[in-house]
Amino acid sequence: MTSFSSPDNQERLHVEYLIDPNLVSELEDGKDVIWGLTQPQKSLAPRYFYDDRGSQLFEQICELPEYYPTRTETWILQQYAIEIAQMTGICELVELGSGSSTKTRLLLDAYQQMDYPLCYVPIDVSGGILEASAKQLLADYPTLQIRGLVGTYELALKNLMPSPLPSRAICFLGSTLGNFNQPECDRFFSQVRTALQSGDYFLLGIDLQKPIEILEAAYNDLQGVTAEFNLNILRHLNKRMSGNFNLDLFEHRAFYNTTEAQIEMHLICRRSHSVRLETLDLTVEFKEKETIFTEISRKFNLDEMQQYLAKQGFKPLQVWTDPQQWFGLILSQIP
Repeated sequence: MTSFSSPDNQERLHVEYLIDPNLVSELEDGKDVIWGLTQPQKSLAPRYFYDDRGSQLFEQICELPEYYPTRTETWILQQYAIEIAQMTGICELVELGSGSSTKTRLLLDAYQQMDYPLCYVPIDVSGGILEASAKQLLADYPTLQIRGLVGTYELALKNLMPSPLPSRAICFLGSTLGNFNQPECDRFFSQVRTALQSGDYFLLGIDLQKPIEILEAAYNDLQGVTAEFNLNILRHLNKRMSGNFNLDLFEHRAFYNTTEAQIEMHLICRRSHSVRLETLDLTVEFKEKETIFTEISRKFNLDEMQQYLAKQGFKPLQVWTDPQQWFGLILSQIP
């Protein structure tokens, strides 16, 4: 565990590294990679998308015309950020998967407009993008205090310091929850619940169910940025685990599974070949047209999610959505 403080903002910015980006052992020794690539249906955990390059590509995806979630959630925040701030009152903002913190600015603006003190805890596995975003935020918000945590959600939630403000609001925006299967969802909500105290808040963004053509277009953009993002998981493994994946031998595929109400992303092998990951002492044989399952993106129902939150120990307070009901924000509180 290492720490970093900006010399220009010694009192306002502190970044703590809970993982060493150069050590595989900090992410379970790559055991999940070995397990995933040795199953009949090969798979990789979505967290391996997010080296610095992967984070940059995801930021590009969010700007694509086909990718509605970001602009729709942004519209909701633009309309209702003040209302959210009024409901939570003065609180420390903790953001899981902060990235460039673009949407968080709408919340910070609302808290600033109400003359509340600004305290922000960005959490991301990409130290590069977290530090760059934090420095820009400090330049734009003169009273803002930032304590960033570089690590997985689980590690960061366990290592949260006590809030310096009366309460805390954990924000999980962008419908990243959709990347979790049901057991992972259950575990995640338990971790969030443990990190919050009575009276604290949880702001959740979820992508809602909608026509299949809109969903599939969002994950098969014409510019091919999502395809590059999907392939970057192999590039990341090459770098992190001394692998020799040839990215030209795989192609991106995304489709909507109507039975499970989820987008599925795969990498399809173009021809039979073998891949070696030296760090893991692993050789993997691929057959032509075999796929690596890289990500799900579940699409939710607002009423069902509120019921689920209540079962997990949260009290839903308010729901906001867009006119088309493509996306939803739910603010909950710990009773």
